[in-house]
Amino acid sequence: MSIIKHALLNIPVAVKSIQKEIEKLQSGYWKPHLNKNDYEGGWDVLSFRSPGGGLNTFAESLNNEAFADTPLLAHCPAVRSLLDSLQCEKFSARLLNLQAGAVIREHRDKELHFEKGEARLHFPIITNPHVEFYLDNERLQMQEGECWYINANLPHRLANKGNSDRIHLVVDCKVNVWLSQVFSEAIARVELDDKEAFLRNKQTILQTISELRRHPGSTAAELANELERQLKEAEK
Repeated sequence: MSIIKHALLNIPVAVKSIQKEIEKLQSGYWKPHLNKNDYEGGWDVLSFRSPGGGLNTFAESLNNEAFADTPLLAHCPAVRSLLDSLQCEKFSARLLNLQAGAVIREHRDKELHFEKGEARLHFPIITNPHVEFYLDNERLQMQEGECWYINANLPHRLANKGNSDRIHLVVDCKVNVWLSQVFSEAIARVELDDKEAFLRNKQTILQTISELRRHPGSTAAELANELERQLKEAEK
């Protein structure tokens, strides 16, 4: 079965407002990332949603604790507004700060991908041109104010070779009809008259259609039908 490696999604981000909110957060709120064997240099975490709502760095639930907002989210209305705009269940939501000169070794986050029902979204808040992010040996250049899905189950590595910090808001979401629609719209943005470009995304389109078919309701069915129509049109 084909998989979606990555996708640039059309989710609006008030990046300037979020940058200002981050500047006001106290340095004491940042905690070193727990996976110390995976990186060199500074890699810090600040949590807005966590298991039990505590100021920890966990992205996975412990002892079946439900994810909840942490107290810091109340101080960041622009971040809260962005999270509220994601019309799906949210698990963890964290700021990840890879400091200048730091390196994250290649690793995988097991089973964390769209096809398994969970999508990791990256919102670059502060970055620089010298950040090198590789997913399955493909370099992704993510810009401030964008929203990227990455298949975290694939091998990925990162190096901040710039002179400034690289901060992403990273949100783990449960895949539902709304998020499937966002994915389908990202695919549909490819110009249909460029058949070669559209058909290069055929496997991603088929996977999205399959995901939509899993959800009951007319909205999901209509989206799946529309994608099938576009695909047939491009294949003529």
